[in-house]
Amino acid sequence: MLGHPSFAFLLCSRVLANMGFHMLGVAVGWQLYALTGSALDLGLVGLAQFLPIVLLTLLVGQVADRCDRRLIAVVCQLVEAAAALALVAATVTGRQSNTTILAIVALIGAARAFESPATTALVSDVVPRPLIARAMAWLVSANQTAQIVGPALGGFLSARSPEAAYVAAASLFVVAGMCAAVIRSRRGPRAVEPLTLESVFSGVAFIWSRRVLLGTMSLDLFAVLLGGATALLPVYARDILDAGPRGLGLLRSAPAVGALATSIFLARYPLRRRIGPALFRTVMVFGAATIVFGLSTSFALSLVALAVLGASDVVSVVIRASLVQIRTPDAMRGRVSAVHSLFTGTSNQLGAFESGLVGALVGTVPSVLLGGIGTVAIAVLWMVLFPELRRVHQFEE
Repeated sequence: MLGHPSFAFLLCSRVLANMGFHMLGVAVGWQLYALTGSALDLGLVGLAQFLPIVLLTLLVGQVADRCDRRLIAVVCQLVEAAAALALVAATVTGRQSNTTILAIVALIGAARAFESPATTALVSDVVPRPLIARAMAWLVSANQTAQIVGPALGGFLSARSPEAAYVAAASLFVVAGMCAAVIRSRRGPRAVEPLTLESVFSGVAFIWSRRVLLGTMSLDLFAVLLGGATALLPVYARDILDAGPRGLGLLRSAPAVGALATSIFLARYPLRRRIGPALFRTVMVFGAATIVFGLSTSFALSLVALAVLGASDVVSVVIRASLVQIRTPDAMRGRVSAVHSLFTGTSNQLGAFESGLVGALVGTVPSVLLGGIGTVAIAVLWMVLFPELRRVHQFEE
């Protein structure tokens, strides 16, 4: 895969941008919880990232299909760098209120709402179709590497000062933009259809008409929505495991350790058969690992549970992303990827809000346990509601 230079630049851009994003996640979470001591405020961070994705989904899909996807990535990463520097300014001037932090996080969420579908759709522009599944596994490996290094580095720098973490993240976003700028597309000019109400909603209509894609995305949405334990990691690190900011960085990195090992294996030995059954099994393992983490009072056991959680999650990520790329026409990949980003953004960011809200109402540990049990139940229910997904044997139709 690295023999394709443009894919190598795309890989580097994704690694650096995601590393910066996860560094910000640790630094913002630790600073916000230190300021307010509220689990609900941690959930609001997820909501602040989620709302721009919902509001901009139809727009970003059109932009990704009509504009230069490389330029979109560059602009978004520079906006994220500016937002990180705004967090530095707010901290240095003493204006780091929860309102200011959440507003800046919302700006980052808006930038990522444009960036994610554009960079995902770029995969099919830089690699041949037979290599898409393997390319997606490589990209997932890159993302997991970022989730290992980014949180750990973010925790280490946050222990020194939040400003250090924010400056480092801004630098990574700038370099990521430089890598995106030199990507060269294999595709010729795309024919752009007229902008009509039908074309605006065509991504939604396409997914709705494909039961396999609808079932895959909705399964991920509800499973991760209920199992979003990572939003409460600052509470675990500070109040339950007594691990401090460095421990928080390790906890944030643990799911990515398991995911990285699994994604490297999938890049070398990609899934080819019995795709549907593998998806349901891994979602159930995800739920079980969430339950173990929720019950744990041991730092070591918590790390292991989170690693298993990440390993199981990455299998469903590779399956879902590969199905979307392979079973979507090239002219619609931006719009379908935007709707895909809405599903994943809903599950991650809204799941973080749900965990924070339930944690504030019933307690942190019950919130995580209920989420894990709910994830297993959703997997069983979806096996009944989407039997065609259970019968998927290969990525190609």
